[in-house]
Amino acid sequence: MDLWRVHAKGNGFLLRNSFSDKPICWSLKNNSINWELRSSKAEFVPGGNSDHLKAGGDGLKGNTPPSGSKKSDDASSQNSQCKPLDWREFRALLYLQEQAENADFVHNQDGSKSLPSKWAHPISAPENGCLLVATEKLDGVRTFERTVVLLLKSGTRNPQEGPFGVVINRPLHKKMKHMNPTNIELGTTFADCSLQFGGPLDASMFLLRAVDTTGLPGFEEVIPGVYFGSRNSLDEASALIKKGKLLPQDFKFFMGYAGWQLDQLREEIESDYWHVAACSANLISWASQNSSSDNLWEEILQLMGGPYSELSRKPKQDI
Repeated sequence: MDLWRVHAKGNGFLLRNSFSDKPICWSLKNNSINWELRSSKAEFVPGGNSDHLKAGGDGLKGNTPPSGSKKSDDASSQNSQCKPLDWREFRALLYLQEQAENADFVHNQDGSKSLPSKWAHPISAPENGCLLVATEKLDGVRTFERTVVLLLKSGTRNPQEGPFGVVINRPLHKKMKHMNPTNIELGTTFADCSLQFGGPLDASMFLLRAVDTTGLPGFEEVIPGVYFGSRNSLDEASALIKKGKLLPQDFKFFMGYAGWQLDQLREEIESDYWHVAACSANLISWASQNSSSDNLWEEILQLMGGPYSELSRKPKQDI
């Protein structure tokens, strides 16, 4: 079941939550997202955008201000400093707003709310860049016990490809140079890069983080600021380091990966082998850079809250 339904009209969107009759209206302007709660009868005026809303019987249409008010809504909106949000961040903000009594919002000087630096929440179906968090049903299954898999491709857009990803909380505590690689770039440019177990299937991949997202040919974006590549894109990766655009520590290499048939992953999720979650990019980057990613499974579940947090405190079950 979808948590949010999106209805587009012009430049605006109307989002309606499955658990609430109160829609949330937003618009994209200059790469910033302006959003506000409207009444349960709010709807789009045909041909308008998100500024052209009528709220059942309140007499508001278009940009006409109510009687006695100053025509300063647009000015005040422009004066407020809106941080540009990726759509995943925006969805997370909506989710936390729905869970407001338990949400750890950051309150800005103007009274608005923004996301905490680290966040995670459940989603209803896999998507590119989501996390698969192992449940207690995988306790005793050594390969995937208490793992967190970053899904690089969900397979939903190209069912022929199938979902695949890498485990991001199984550091091997080794560097590339310890593996005596035959590839020249791996033995020199990436010699001090750390290695991680990525999954049981035989192929190597790497993640990279980049603040400047321009000029990254040969890599696919997972979520904003996080990309992945394979052995075929090592030359491009090395060239970026030599040009000074990236540093070796911006890379994390994975030995092996995890992959499924589309129906197989869907069945495993429906059978409660995996929780599906969205999370902030810095959690993935953090997991990619520190050996303390051993605790990432617990941290993700605690950030998800509720019964997920309870699962993080349960002892392992022997199967």
